[in-house]
Amino acid sequence: MMHKISRSIFTTGVFFFSISAWAANPCDLNNDGRVDATDVQAAINMSLGVTSCTANIAGSGVCNVIVVQRVVNASLGSTCLTSSGLHVVTLNWTAGGSNVIGYKVYRSSNSGGPYTALQTVGAVTTFTDTTVITGQTYYYVITSLDNTGAESAFSNQAQAIVTP
Repeated sequence: MMHKISRSIFTTGVFFFSISAWAANPCDLNNDGRVDATDVQAAINMSLGVTSCTANIAGSGVCNVIVVQRVVNASLGSTCLTSSGLHVVTLNWTAGGSNVIGYKVYRSSNSGGPYTALQTVGAVTTFTDTTVITGQTYYYVITSLDNTGAESAFSNQAQAIVTP
C-alpha cells in the first residue's frame, strides 16, 4: 500500500520545496505505485541477469526465483514478503535555488518535532529512509544548504504512515 503526501511550501530564503513521502512497496520494482506484470517481468530480468539487480526483497542484491515468486504473489494481491521485513519511506522534493549544494533530512515520531537529523545529502532531491518500523507514523522536514554553508528553515512537514 502506498501513502503519498505532497506539499508545496516556501521557507525563509529562496528555497521552494515539494515533499512527497510514502511507504514504498519493495515489490514495486519500477516505483509506479502498483505491483503488476511490469514488476514481475523486471524481477525475471533481474534474476536472469538481463538487467542489474536493484531489488531488496530477499536481501540487498539478491535476485533469484524466490524474489520472482514474491513479486508474482504481490501482483496477485498478497503482501510483499521480505526476508528482512523491509519497509522504507522515500522522500522527494523540488530543488531549491541555484546556490543550493545539498539538503538535510530530519525526522520525528511527533508531529511538529523535535526533529532529529537523519542525513545530509548532496544536490539530489530524494532520500530513502530504511530505518522505519511497521505501524509507526513519521514526520519529515527538509532544509537546504547553500554554497556559503547556511541552512534554510525547515520545510513544511510531510507525514508517512508505515503499513504492513
